[in-house]
Amino acid sequence: MTADYDVEFVDRGEREARFLVRGVTPAFANGIRRAMVADVPTLAIDTVRFVENSSVMFDEQLSLRLGLVPLTTPSPEEFGDDDVVTLSIDVEGPGTAYSGDLVSSEPDLVRPAEENVPIIHLKDGQRLEAEADATYDRGKNHAKHQGGVAVGYRHLQRVTVDGDLPEFEEPERRVIRGVIEDDGELIETSEFDHDLNERYPGKSVTIEDVPNAFVFHVETDGSFSVEELVGRAADSIDERAAELEEAVQL
Repeated sequence: MTADYDVEFVDRGEREARFLVRGVTPAFANGIRRAMVADVPTLAIDTVRFVENSSVMFDEQLSLRLGLVPLTTPSPEEFGDDDVVTLSIDVEGPGTAYSGDLVSSEPDLVRPAEENVPIIHLKDGQRLEAEADATYDRGKNHAKHQGGVAVGYRHLQRVTVDGDLPEFEEPERRVIRGVIEDDGELIETSEFDHDLNERYPGKSVTIEDVPNAFVFHVETDGSFSVEELVGRAADSIDERAAELEEAVQL
């Protein structure tokens, strides 16, 4: 079956992107958003074993910080839901322990997505040595497993120029945010400081939502790329739909 929707990138980066999806309902758009936030599993530190902690923080506080360090998450084909990867850290003061000091047992697959996340500042003579197990889970169970840290969407809005403003009429500031469509061209509102008067000076315009067209803004924590996040979210919806179809078969 062929898809009845179109996807067009407005701006595209590995960890942040904005793209337009046409031909989907509001319910489907929200389903994709929820899947990206809650249903796509990521790896995160779950259990920590301390060998030495002579810092000013309790073990529980450091465990929380380690759990919030984003980790690269391989595809399900490379790493199963029940697999566990061990990371170790051994830092002695004076100095700061960073996420980049975590050493993975599977460095080609799993490693800190950011190397400069501070964990604890150690004074002279203080030391942090620990081992940690990272496991798969989903954002609906714990926020540390949300690979999509900023996921949202807006209606695509179409702007039509109706003509000139009446003479001597003082134009009001007309603020609009997101992406507009002007004669088939997609324009980010940041290009004109979100003020329509800057793009259409002295003009009367009409703004309307484009039916079944939504602009998504997606940012990941580095666990995977935007494309992987969207793809895995779509796969999760497809899997749940298949499970439902099988469950209702007579």
